[in-house]
Amino acid sequence: MLDGVLAALITPFTPDDRIDKGGIQSNLDFLVEGGISGVVPSGTTGESATLTFQEHKEIIDITVEYSQVPVVAGTGSNSTVEALELTKYAADVGADAALLITPYYNKPNDDGLLKHFTKIADNADIPQILYNVPSRTCLNMKAEITAQLACHPNIVGIKEASGDLDQISDIIRLTRDEDFILLSGDDAMTLPIMELGGVGVISVVANIVPGKMTAMVTAFNEGDLDEAKRLEAQIAPLIKALFLETNPIPVKKAAELVGLAAGHLRLPLAPLGSGNEAKLVAELKSIGAL
Repeated sequence: MLDGVLAALITPFTPDDRIDKGGIQSNLDFLVEGGISGVVPSGTTGESATLTFQEHKEIIDITVEYSQVPVVAGTGSNSTVEALELTKYAADVGADAALLITPYYNKPNDDGLLKHFTKIADNADIPQILYNVPSRTCLNMKAEITAQLACHPNIVGIKEASGDLDQISDIIRLTRDEDFILLSGDDAMTLPIMELGGVGVISVVANIVPGKMTAMVTAFNEGDLDEAKRLEAQIAPLIKALFLETNPIPVKKAAELVGLAAGHLRLPLAPLGSGNEAKLVAELKSIGAL
C-alpha cells in the first residue's frame, strides 16, 4: 500500500489565505490520473510549518475524504504532545498512515528520539512512517535508532532524506527481519535507493509530472533498468530546477505555470527569483509540461 510514488502535496491557498479545498481536489484528480500510489498532505512541501493546528486537520480531512489513493498524513512536530494529537486525529478520520518528522530545533539525543516516537506509536493506532531529513532539522537519526524503532508494530517505515547511501543501506540491512519499508525522501536519489532495497519515493516532482515518476519506478520494479535510467535522465533537470530555491518555492511556481492549483506562498517564504523562474520554465518546456 505504501510503496511506489507518493506525492508530497503542495497546499494551495485562496487569495484571502484560506485552504483551497477545490484546489486540493483538482490537484488530487491530476495526480491520480498520473498513476501515483499515494499522497502525503500537510508535510514540508505542503508548508506545514506555517499551517495552524486547525488547518493541519482541515487538510487531512479534505484529502482523506476525497482521495482515491492511500493518504499518509503529515503529523510530525517538535512537540511530542502536538505530534501525538495530530497523529491520533489522522487515525480517527481514516488516514491510511502518518508521516512523522524527527523533532526539529530542540535536537533530541538518541534516547529522546526513541521516547518521542515510541510515545506516539504506543498511543496512536495507525501505521507510522518516520521521516529523517537532517537538512531541515539539523539532526540525523542514526540507522541503529531507526532499527530499534522498526521493532514497534505501528512503525512501518521511514522516509530517508539524509542523502547518505551508506546509512540507508545500513537501515535496510538492520530492518530486513521487520515488516518495515524505506522510501526515498529525495527525488534525485530514488533509483539508487531502490537499488539498495528501497520501495519507492515520497516525491516533490510528482506534483508536476506524476506520470513520468510512476513510469520510472514501474520500469525499475519490472526489471527494465535501462528504461528506468532513461526516464531518470529525462526527469533529472526538472528535479534540479525544483530545488533551485527552498522547497516548496519552485514547485508551487511550477504548479501555477502548468495550470494546477497553487496560490501564494506563506511568509517567510517568498516568490521564486526571476532568474530561477526562467530556468524552471525552460525545464518545464523541455519535459513537455508546458
